[in-house]
Amino acid sequence: MATYSFLDDYSEGAHPDILRALTASNYVQQAPYGADSHCEDAANRIKAHLGEGFQGAIHFVASGTMANIVSISSCLRPHEAVIAVASGHIVMREAGAIEATGHKLITVPAVDGKLTTEAIEGALASNAHFPHMTKPRLIYLSNAPATGTIYTLAELRDISALAKRRGLILFLDGARLGAALASPKNDASLADIASLVDIFWIGGTKVGALLGEAIVVCNPALSEDFAFHLKQRGGMLAKGRLLGIQFQELFGANDLFSSLARHANAMAAKLATGIVSAGHGLAADTETNQVFPILPNAVVSALQPHFAFYVWGKADDDHAVIRLVASWATEERQVDAFLSRLA
Repeated sequence: MATYSFLDDYSEGAHPDILRALTASNYVQQAPYGADSHCEDAANRIKAHLGEGFQGAIHFVASGTMANIVSISSCLRPHEAVIAVASGHIVMREAGAIEATGHKLITVPAVDGKLTTEAIEGALASNAHFPHMTKPRLIYLSNAPATGTIYTLAELRDISALAKRRGLILFLDGARLGAALASPKNDASLADIASLVDIFWIGGTKVGALLGEAIVVCNPALSEDFAFHLKQRGGMLAKGRLLGIQFQELFGANDLFSSLARHANAMAAKLATGIVSAGHGLAADTETNQVFPILPNAVVSALQPHFAFYVWGKADDDHAVIRLVASWATEERQVDAFLSRLA
């Protein structure tokens, strides 16, 4: 069995501050179903980052797939479809969850893992034989996407402008939004995102929370009856306080949301630099906390007894692309240990 995991950014439990907060509040009675003081305070702390004009609502759910299911299905009528890149998480990693709600996914090729305005226009043009085809209605983005790259503010503005021009809903999956915002290449803020998209969510699971994501409904027109969708999809926890407490800590005085994401990115950057220094290539630029080295098959086999990671794909007959993910808790000595085996 491998001795250290670079499989994902949720192999560890939770940051100690979060565990202490959960324990300290354990015997304090609170209202159920997200109506507790912790959820209210956590929502207010998040709203402080969303700009003075924010008029939407915030809801907490336990998982990213739940956040995507509730958010997307609440926005769409039965005949409406989602535009997403073929490598998108809802396409590749959620067992057809969106299709199971009755909505077609219209997939297009990604550029550096990202959706482009050109691809969106192409999807609209090729899915316009109404009423015989489903109607493209929602644009799905994830930041950071599957390749670990990020959307620049200019790219987000261009996609947002297109969505408004064509009457589309813009949705952003924020499973690794913390890592994206903490990237040295990032020039967008939470307030920018809130002003450009209709609905998005902030991932807690992958940035130090035990579990939990915060859905931010920016467009007030989508807020009405959102709680009903949450309840019907099984996303409303009786002990909603557990989610609120964690986001209080993530957006508290220690700014864990940002600081833990910066640590994960820094460990990934060190991995990437060391891998290149050892004479190996990367399949994608390392902009967040995911690294995609191209390694000889023999090196991959030699690493596997010591480190857990995904073999992402075949580069050629002699090389494979692997994925390494650094987390909020990644130990620098384990990064050094990994790199020492490349020498």
